[in-house]
Amino acid sequence: MAVIRPMIVSNIKRMVIGRLYKRLPLIAGHKLLYSCNLRCKMCPFWRRKDEKLLTLEEEVLMLKNLEKAGVIFMGFEGGEPLLRRDLPQILEESYKMFYTSLVTNGWLLKDKIKEISDFIDYLFVSLDGIGETHDKLRGVSGSFDRAIEGIKKAREMGIRTAISFTITNENLDQVDEVVRLVEKLGVVLSVQVAYDYSTAEKLSPSREKLKGVLERLLEYKRSGKPIIQSQMYFKALLNSWYYNSPWECKPWLTINIDPQGRIVLPCYVLNEYSGDKRVWEVDLIKLWNEYPWHQYSSCNKCGLSCYIEPSLFSWKNYVMVKERILEPMLSYLTSF
Repeated sequence: MAVIRPMIVSNIKRMVIGRLYKRLPLIAGHKLLYSCNLRCKMCPFWRRKDEKLLTLEEEVLMLKNLEKAGVIFMGFEGGEPLLRRDLPQILEESYKMFYTSLVTNGWLLKDKIKEISDFIDYLFVSLDGIGETHDKLRGVSGSFDRAIEGIKKAREMGIRTAISFTITNENLDQVDEVVRLVEKLGVVLSVQVAYDYSTAEKLSPSREKLKGVLERLLEYKRSGKPIIQSQMYFKALLNSWYYNSPWECKPWLTINIDPQGRIVLPCYVLNEYSGDKRVWEVDLIKLWNEYPWHQYSSCNKCGLSCYIEPSLFSWKNYVMVKERILEPMLSYLTSF
């Protein structure tokens, strides 16, 4: 039950550090590599050539510095993380310090899941439609079936699993089918809206059609469907993108690190995941409290929940506390 330590002990650490500093990163996302075995249309990262990747020792050094800075949630992604042979060792080190999650395309999951199952709190499997729709978006035939096999294997092993669904102009008509699939598999749904990177195909959904999909997802959430995002997340997108009522983005709550350990500033999308300073070569807390974050508070360009959800969260909002804190912890504790 590794969740107890980061959720309680690490929160106490954050409270202590927070008495001295206004801004601390809460969530960390780290691309372990750019290489991938799929060729997703909307993804720019597999198109990049990997530099020399971090060693296990450097990964641990990065993790320790993130912990000192107040990070509680650690997410690993790629590229395809399961391509790294040292992934189990990296996850094991992370699991000692953080609530640890992994994002995978699922192709290798069935064969690799046993190696990592003891070191992840949450598994996200990317699935962007049903059958051929997913395969077309992912660029490799059979990727849908391989992902489903991996999801079933993860569930057999009792791993908390989510389908990560990116809404594009090629799959938004399958949202209802994806929700039904999630319920059938006994997992949950995490959604995001495709962002048009300069080096990938432009697949963001049309404004008119997206509105209806967001409204339907909000109703699904209200009715109790297994969707990770909060009601406030969908309301924020609708209010900002359609009713001229933006949310205040707080990008400093999330820190992203590229495959060489470099910090991505100011956020995941604005500079398209380009890093500069390595985590262990800077005073991270000092950097976080001197960086001009105010320039980006009204951005609202992306629909990434790793930025929107922490930006929206308030202890004064009972619905959000219930959805983001109480229900997930109860679900986790009763799963044993």
